Amino acid sequence: MKITHENVEQVAKLARLELSPAEVETMTRQLDTILSYVAKLDELDTTDIEVTTHTQSMVNAFRDDTVRPSLPREKALAAAPRQNGEAFVVPRVI
Repeated sequence: MKITHENVEQVAKLARLELSPAEVETMTRQLDTILSYVAKLDELDTTDIEVTTHTQSMVNAFRDDTVRPSLPREKALAAAPRQNGEAFVVPRVI
């Protein structure tokens, strides 16, 4: 795929980026190199390759959900710079 200056300028506009002419030239060249390499991958025969979503076989990476005692309120509030006995006190943001 050939990337043009117009393509780079359009993407920059969508991303609200202001690029100098030198930056447009550099980005055009770099993106064209990247997409040319990706196009080479289209030439590979992948008919016998199984579709994968992970590099390792993984069924469930999560631990069992078990009920455990939580941290006591007093201990959690002990580390707070400011607290009122029931909750953390933070500066008001308006």
